[in-house]
Amino acid sequence: MTSVYRKPTFTDTIIPHSSNHPAQHKYAAIRFLHNRLNTYNLQKEEYNRESDTIRNIMLNNGFPVHTHNPPPNHRPSSSTPNGHTRYTTHKWTSSTYYGKETTFITNLFKKTDFIISLSTNNTIQKLLISKQKTTDKY
Repeated sequence: MTSVYRKPTFTDTIIPHSSNHPAQHKYAAIRFLHNRLNTYNLQKEEYNRESDTIRNIMLNNGFPVHTHNPPPNHRPSSSTPNGHTRYTTHKWTSSTYYGKETTFITNLFKKTDFIISLSTNNTIQKLLISKQKTTDKY
Protein backbone atom coordinates (compact mmCIF):
# COMPACT_ATOMS: atom_id res chain seq x y z
CA MET A 1 0.00 0.00 0.00
CA THR A 2 1.37 3.41 -1.00
CA SER A 3 1.27 6.29 1.48
CA VAL A 4 2.94 9.65 2.02
CA TYR A 5 5.89 9.37 4.37
CA ARG A 6 6.67 12.13 6.83
CA LYS A 7 9.82 12.23 8.89
CA PRO A 8 9.49 12.07 12.68
CA THR A 9 10.63 15.71 12.78
CA PHE A 10 7.77 16.82 10.51
CA THR A 11 6.05 20.04 11.48
CA ASP A 12 3.05 21.42 9.67
CA THR A 13 4.68 24.82 9.23
CA ILE A 14 4.47 26.64 5.90
CA ILE A 15 4.44 30.39 5.23
CA PRO A 16 1.52 31.64 7.37
CA HIS A 17 -1.38 33.28 5.57
CA SER A 18 -0.92 36.45 7.65
CA SER A 19 2.74 36.78 6.63
CA ASN A 20 3.88 39.65 4.43
CA HIS A 21 4.83 37.44 1.48
CA PRO A 22 3.49 37.35 -2.08
CA ALA A 23 0.41 35.16 -2.43
CA GLN A 24 2.26 33.08 -5.04
CA HIS A 25 4.83 32.12 -2.40
CA LYS A 26 2.19 31.25 0.19
CA TYR A 27 0.16 29.04 -2.11
CA ALA A 28 3.13 27.28 -3.74
CA ALA A 29 3.48 24.84 -0.84
CA ILE A 30 -0.23 24.10 -0.90
CA ARG A 31 -0.17 23.47 -4.66
CA PHE A 32 2.76 21.11 -4.13
CA LEU A 33 0.86 19.16 -1.46
CA HIS A 34 -2.24 18.86 -3.65
CA ASN A 35 -0.18 17.88 -6.70
CA ARG A 36 1.51 15.14 -4.69
CA LEU A 37 -1.87 13.99 -3.41
CA ASN A 38 -3.19 13.68 -6.96
CA THR A 39 -0.12 12.13 -8.57
CA TYR A 40 0.59 9.36 -6.04
CA ASN A 41 -1.38 6.20 -6.50
CA LEU A 42 -3.04 6.28 -3.07
CA GLN A 43 -5.86 4.06 -1.94
CA LYS A 44 -9.02 5.81 -0.78
CA GLU A 45 -8.15 5.58 2.92
CA GLU A 46 -4.65 6.99 2.42
CA TYR A 47 -5.97 9.65 0.04
CA ASN A 48 -8.49 10.83 2.65
CA ARG A 49 -5.83 10.80 5.39
CA GLU A 50 -3.46 12.92 3.29
CA SER A 51 -6.29 15.27 2.32
CA ASP A 52 -7.09 15.76 6.02
CA THR A 53 -3.40 16.42 6.72
CA ILE A 54 -3.34 19.13 4.05
CA ARG A 55 -6.47 20.74 5.53
CA ASN A 56 -4.84 20.69 9.00
CA ILE A 57 -1.67 22.29 7.64
CA MET A 58 -3.72 25.07 6.07
CA LEU A 59 -5.84 25.52 9.20
CA ASN A 60 -2.79 25.66 11.50
CA ASN A 61 -1.18 28.29 9.27
CA GLY A 62 -4.22 30.58 9.21
CA PHE A 63 -5.50 30.03 5.67
CA PRO A 64 -9.18 30.91 5.19
CA VAL A 65 -11.59 27.97 5.10
CA HIS A 66 -12.72 28.73 1.53
CA THR A 67 -9.15 28.07 0.31
CA HIS A 68 -9.06 24.55 1.79
CA ASN A 69 -10.52 22.97 -1.33
CA PRO A 70 -7.93 21.54 -3.70
CA PRO A 71 -7.18 23.56 -6.83
CA PRO A 72 -8.71 22.16 -10.03
CA ASN A 73 -6.53 19.72 -11.94
CA HIS A 74 -5.22 21.20 -15.14
CA ARG A 75 -2.74 20.21 -17.75
CA PRO A 76 0.29 22.37 -18.36
CA SER A 77 -0.07 24.40 -21.51
CA SER A 78 2.49 25.85 -23.85
CA SER A 79 1.77 29.33 -22.54
CA THR A 80 2.16 30.91 -19.15
CA PRO A 81 -0.84 32.22 -17.15
CA ASN A 82 -0.35 35.73 -18.52
CA GLY A 83 -0.56 34.49 -22.13
CA HIS A 84 3.15 34.51 -22.98
CA THR A 85 4.49 31.47 -24.74
CA ARG A 86 7.26 29.64 -22.95
CA TYR A 87 9.68 29.84 -25.86
CA THR A 88 9.76 33.58 -26.37
CA THR A 89 12.31 35.76 -24.67
CA HIS A 90 11.16 38.20 -22.05
CA LYS A 91 12.78 40.86 -19.96
CA TRP A 92 12.99 39.82 -16.33
CA THR A 93 13.24 42.13 -13.38
CA SER A 94 13.10 41.55 -9.66
CA SER A 95 11.21 43.55 -7.09
CA THR A 96 11.02 43.43 -3.33
CA TYR A 97 7.56 42.57 -2.03
CA TYR A 98 6.21 45.18 0.38
CA GLY A 99 2.52 44.31 0.35
CA LYS A 100 -0.59 44.39 -1.78
CA GLU A 101 0.62 47.53 -3.51
CA THR A 102 3.50 45.57 -5.03
CA THR A 103 1.06 42.99 -6.41
CA PHE A 104 -1.06 45.76 -7.92
CA ILE A 105 1.98 47.28 -9.63
CA THR A 106 3.24 43.94 -10.98
CA ASN A 107 -0.24 43.18 -12.36
CA LEU A 108 0.05 46.32 -14.51
CA PHE A 109 2.92 44.63 -16.36
CA LYS A 110 1.15 41.30 -17.09
CA LYS A 111 0.38 42.13 -20.72
CA THR A 112 3.86 43.42 -21.47
CA ASP A 113 7.14 41.65 -22.22
CA PHE A 114 8.33 42.27 -18.65
CA ILE A 115 8.14 39.44 -16.14
CA ILE A 116 8.56 40.51 -12.54
CA SER A 117 9.76 38.12 -9.88
CA LEU A 118 9.07 38.97 -6.25
CA SER A 119 11.32 38.47 -3.26
CA THR A 120 11.07 39.40 0.39
CA ASN A 121 13.43 41.09 2.81
CA ASN A 122 12.49 38.97 5.81
CA THR A 123 14.86 36.06 5.25
CA ILE A 124 16.54 33.82 7.79
CA GLN A 125 19.94 35.02 6.58
CA LYS A 126 19.09 38.62 7.40
CA LEU A 127 17.85 37.60 10.83
CA LEU A 128 20.96 35.58 11.67
CA ILE A 129 23.69 37.91 10.42
CA SER A 130 24.56 40.51 12.99
CA LYS A 131 24.94 44.04 11.76
CA GLN A 132 28.28 45.19 13.07
CA LYS A 133 29.80 48.34 11.70
CA THR A 134 33.55 48.58 11.88
CA THR A 135 35.77 51.36 10.75
CA ASP A 136 38.85 49.14 10.39
CA LYS A 137 39.23 46.67 7.61
CA TYR A 138 41.64 44.55 9.68
